[in-house]
Amino acid sequence: MDGPPLRMVTVWLPDWPVVAAGFRPEQLAAVMHANRVVARTAAAAAEGVVIGQRRRQAQQRCPDIVLADHDVARDAREFEPVVRAVAEFAPRLDVVEAGWVSLAARGPSRYFGGDEALSNVLLEAIGTAVGAAAVGAIAVGIEGVGASVGVGVADGRFASSVAARLSVRRRSPVLVEAGGSAAFCAPLPIGWLQTLGESDPEMIDLFIRLGLRRLGDLAALTVSDVLGRFGHPGVHAHRLASGTDHRLPSTTDPSPERRLDHVLEDPVAQAAAVVFVAKQLADELAQALSAEGRVCTRLVVQLETEHSERSERSWFRSAGLNAAAMVERVRWQLDAWINLPRGSDQEITGGIALIRLTPDEVRADVGSQLGLWGGQSEADRQAARSIARLTMLTSDEAVTVPVWHGGRLPADRYRWVSASMVDLDQRQRATSAAGTGSGPLGPWPGSLPSPSPATVFAEPHPVEVFDAAGQPVKVSGRGVVSAGPAQFRLLTGDEASGWRRGRLRQVAAWAGPWPIDERWWEPERHRRLARFQMVTDDQCSYLVIAEHQRWWISALYD
Repeated sequence: MDGPPLRMVTVWLPDWPVVAAGFRPEQLAAVMHANRVVARTAAAAAEGVVIGQRRRQAQQRCPDIVLADHDVARDAREFEPVVRAVAEFAPRLDVVEAGWVSLAARGPSRYFGGDEALSNVLLEAIGTAVGAAAVGAIAVGIEGVGASVGVGVADGRFASSVAARLSVRRRSPVLVEAGGSAAFCAPLPIGWLQTLGESDPEMIDLFIRLGLRRLGDLAALTVSDVLGRFGHPGVHAHRLASGTDHRLPSTTDPSPERRLDHVLEDPVAQAAAVVFVAKQLADELAQALSAEGRVCTRLVVQLETEHSERSERSWFRSAGLNAAAMVERVRWQLDAWINLPRGSDQEITGGIALIRLTPDEVRADVGSQLGLWGGQSEADRQAARSIARLTMLTSDEAVTVPVWHGGRLPADRYRWVSASMVDLDQRQRATSAAGTGSGPLGPWPGSLPSPSPATVFAEPHPVEVFDAAGQPVKVSGRGVVSAGPAQFRLLTGDEASGWRRGRLRQVAAWAGPWPIDERWWEPERHRRLARFQMVTDDQCSYLVIAEHQRWWISALYD
């Protein structure tokens, strides 16, 4: 596409999760995700709590801090007043995520008399929408201790997003002159591409190892060289680093016939039913675009009630929105609309009668280069289709899939969540949102090495373990075994495993113990146990644990 990039305004609220969680600026509080701090109040920041800090480090710096789990749906729901405040200045804005909004600057800037005047008006409107007690706006001449607000204006979405984040540090709006985005981006670290989610960590690490430490270093390369060495992801990063992140040549505005809508004959007031219909539309839209080799980057979601009340939002994602991402955004928008305060001019008073999904912008799906081993196979795709089919026949809550949760015991490593909340095409991202653990890659010191057990019992089976003399085997608090296990007896039966209650099995070999003493800082969740691996005379292998002077079979090796 010829011509300069579109001039954009970006509004960024970095600590929005703590505002959405209901914490006041003077409270010592932080929001955790994957055992790391993702947002904190001004008071916690003053005590030394920083973004990315681990749970223990945050508690060490601030013992009185209150920690809350990250809830993306809550963030999106509470962000609705800010979105409505910004929407007063432009007919169409893009919600990238909760706390991140962008809109075209040309019209509003001309109306208010320039980019600086527009930035100040936006800051004032956002402060009013959220409340002076919750937001300390960082506008010119205004100081506060609440959640930060940054506004950046530049040519292109990427440059304006960087400017908005820098404005939080500089405590004033950052305005990049027209045509100056390339010069503005050149001295910035290459890591900004990862910070804004435009490049993965592996790509950034490769850039740094090759000596490309600044965005200007990458922009100085030719497009052909970047394409030959880094492929399409590298070309995308090169365009952003060069300050020319206008729409790609393959980006088009789809025809009006591409939009999908569903009229409900009987309006529904239940969110689950609306999301169920939206999932069908999203699956159909994603399949149609995939058949053409395209992916949706901007999706307009329109909801309308039987009383002609309407909620319309434009959702943007530079990497593209698949079916799961579309459904997630419909859920956020609907939840925010339903939970508007009583008596507001946008209050919903009837059931949902119309659901419409419009792909406002699509681009060619360049795909990704899979590794020599791994990647998505045909069996994976069939499983994903089967899960989607079951969800359509039942409900979102009825079909669950396992996602990584993390833990030292096999039963703790995964948990079951609703299938609609998991991106089945990107299973490596399907991690737990709980505040424990450190992600799929660990580390989990003290966990058992491979191979993992073939069968993990939801409820461990109690057993009695005896030594060669027939005396019960005990394990001390220091992990010392009173005698070697020689046999064990099942205290319950299991027809599926062919076990009979009271049957005595001889132990041919055993290894252990491997003690665990975890969560000692939480009395309610503190756990101390010892693990053993035992092989019986019929060549069956078991994972046996000893806890509180009692024995249990936790898992079965194949």
